[in-house]
Parts: sequence; structure tokens; C-alpha cells
Amino acid sequence: MAQNIYDNPAFFAGYATLNRSTQGLEGAPEWPAVQALLPVLKNRNIVDLGCGYGWFSRYACQQGAASVLALDVSEKMLAKAVSLGDDPAIDWQRADLETLQLPLQQYDLAWSALALHYVEALPALLRNVFAALKPGGQFIFTAEHPIYTAPRHPGWKIDAQQQKNWPLSDYQREGERVTNWFADGVIKHHRTLGSWVTQLIDAGFIITALNEWGPTPQQIAQQPALAEERERPMLFIMAVTRPQV
Repeated sequence: MAQNIYDNPAFFAGYATLNRSTQGLEGAPEWPAVQALLPVLKNRNIVDLGCGYGWFSRYACQQGAASVLALDVSEKMLAKAVSLGDDPAIDWQRADLETLQLPLQQYDLAWSALALHYVEALPALLRNVFAALKPGGQFIFTAEHPIYTAPRHPGWKIDAQQQKNWPLSDYQREGERVTNWFADGVIKHHRTLGSWVTQLIDAGFIITALNEWGPTPQQIAQQPALAEERERPMLFIMAVTRPQV
């Protein structure tokens, strides 16, 4: 079973302070770039992998989605999601992405936001998502960038010239990373960008977009704290498709 860190009270309380928690999709600076990749959601069947507060699930319903299966391993996250607004088209379910089994050819779109870097058994999950999509269906997700996940002791370093640098290390050494973020002992799984791509291809997907996201000048003007995100990618956005045949 995946580590259920979001049910840790300290972690959950810390996560609740983030802009993406308090402001929803508009509080996620990568959201405009994600929107540019999304297909029409009206009348579509969607699965949300690691739904968190349920912001995307509710957005999909607002866009006219026929159904949304919203999955998360955290009971606290699911309870919070429902409290923020339920919708009859959303089926909230507790599920572990490590062992998930979805129905075959059921969904037009699979979506996941900053959840897959917690999954150890990624190849199995990708095969399962591929099988669950209808031919021509899309899988769009965000995940922490390998440059961000690689260091065993992540964090900005200030050199003698007062320049801020991100310490890239252990990039080729894939596997578990244990960090302290809102709570001690948060487990993530580092993969090179090549491994992400290869595992998607091995699952049968066609890659249609890869965005190593960084803020626009306009975003930095509005939120100067985002400037450091231009120094290294914190996350990437991937769009892939199940072929029609």
C-alpha cells in the first residue's frame, strides 16, 4: 500500500496552507498551461487519480462532464473534497494507486495532479490506466520534475556570491526518496525523465505533449515569489493518448 501521508495530521494541516489548497485550481500556477492541453470535457467520463480536495473533479462537472470517478487514498482528503462541494456526477472513492484496478475502456480522460511521484508501482498503474481509457482517450498529469526529486537533501543553497542554486545530485540513481515536508518521512519515488517517457511508451501510450513548466513573466509580475521557479523545473505536465486502434 502507498504511504498515506495525507492522513498524517501535521502533513494535512501544512498542506491546507498552500495556495493550491486554499484557492483551488487558480492557486496552482501551472493551471493555465494544463488548461491549454485539456480536451472538451462535456459529456466525457473522467477518472481523477489522487483527487485531493477535488478541485479538478468539480471543475470537470462544471464543464459538463457526464461522470467523474474521484479517487484518493486519504480519508481526510476525500472528506475535505466532499465538504467543499459535492456533485451527483462525482463518485468519491478511497483507492490506493499502487493496486488500483479500473474497468476496461470506460474513460475518455484520466487526470492526475502531483500524485504519481508517490507511486512505486508506476508501470502497473500506467498499464491499468491505458486499459481503462477508450481508444483515443487521453491521460494528462502533472508530477514533480526529476530535477526536483533527485537530490537526497533537496533545498536551495546560497553560495558565497549570494546566488541561489538547486543542488542536482543522484539524478541517475532512481528509487525512493525520503524528505521532510510538513511532516517527517515523506516517501516519494524518483525517476529520470527518460524513465517517465519510456514507461509511458511501454504501456502503449503516444506522447502528445511534455511541458517542463515554469512561470511566465506575467505570473512573476503578479507573484514575485514565483521567480525562483525559473531556476529549475519543480514539475512537469505530460499529455498522452491511447491510440484509436
